[in-house]
Amino acid sequence: MFVHIARQPIFDIHKKIFAYELLFRQSLGLHLGELSGDRATTSLLSTAFLTEGMEKIANNRPCFINFTENLLLQEIAPSFPKNKIIIEILEDVAPTPEIVAACRHLSELGYILALDDFVYQKNLLPLIELANIIKIDYRLSKSDDIERMLYRLGRFSLKFLAEKIETHEEFEHARKLGFHYVQGYFFAKPETLRIVDIASNKISLINLLIEVNRPQTTVEQLEKIIAADVAISYKLLRYINSAFFYLLKEVDSIHQAIVYLGEREIRRFVTLVVISELAAEKPAELVRLSIIRACWCELLAANSRRAQNAAECFLLGLFFLIDAILDKPMADIMEMLPLSDQVKRALTFGDGPYSPYLLAMNAYEQGHSRQCLHNLQLVGVDPAQVYGFYLEAIQLSSIVD
Repeated sequence: MFVHIARQPIFDIHKKIFAYELLFRQSLGLHLGELSGDRATTSLLSTAFLTEGMEKIANNRPCFINFTENLLLQEIAPSFPKNKIIIEILEDVAPTPEIVAACRHLSELGYILALDDFVYQKNLLPLIELANIIKIDYRLSKSDDIERMLYRLGRFSLKFLAEKIETHEEFEHARKLGFHYVQGYFFAKPETLRIVDIASNKISLINLLIEVNRPQTTVEQLEKIIAADVAISYKLLRYINSAFFYLLKEVDSIHQAIVYLGEREIRRFVTLVVISELAAEKPAELVRLSIIRACWCELLAANSRRAQNAAECFLLGLFFLIDAILDKPMADIMEMLPLSDQVKRALTFGDGPYSPYLLAMNAYEQGHSRQCLHNLQLVGVDPAQVYGFYLEAIQLSSIVD
């Protein structure tokens, strides 16, 4: 059975990553309704801890994991480290004496307990008293109802998490309401109120991005570009002399670094550094997600039966969120960058030969199995490989950690 795991970021109110929620969407080709909640969670736990390793999936951050009534009563959670998981008690778990006793035991052991999709009811008080985090569906609850809930729960020692925050306006509203954490992809969309002219310091970075990705730029020109930027030079030398390469002799010049990495890798490294600089005022997760999409898209193309251009697909994934990084319309940004017409068409209009890559990635993350399978078929990629590519892309994204 092909295990399908995705993750969704959870931020604190300062837009710093707090944790991830791990989501067992389904096996590709298997309808989610055919899979019980117990089996989904046990498969997720065994994959995360026993098969792949939590460090690989979540970059050493704690993970929210759904627990059903059966799994709580079976005392599955104590088999896993308390600093790695946050036990998310599903909304349909009734506060029976047995459940309350099981949750009390977990609390005494030091596990963090979160109540999912919370709606206040008096019979939930025994669980509220044991909980550490209350998750409230922002889109299913009216603002007045949320305020009343937060006020009513104010006497408990709780943190509040707003789920399904998809815009910056929603983030700001949740912050003002008193939420401590937010969950969703608000950071991956442009801040509409901030769509203004690009700052002059970012213009120079964009020009650098253009020059580095221009096919006519020679290796000698790349060396001059890198040498002229102290920050990029420092990061390049630190990167190539890191334990990742296991070099016997230290590389101490830009020329040596370029020779060792090669033209393709040096272009990619500088592009990633520049993207990180452009997004310096944004949540680091935005850059991390851009890198995941870039590496993931490249791996899909490299393993496609359609012989696609993997280097172009890397840029396709990398620039998928450039409008959120620069707070500018995608069409305006595409006019500035020296990308192929196919890449620009996919990013601007969502069609063309490269669009199935983006659609497959979105469908994978959102758990839309049929749509994912359809687009993987269009690009000629074996579905059984996708999860491995996803994990590899997550590992490569640690460059921003």
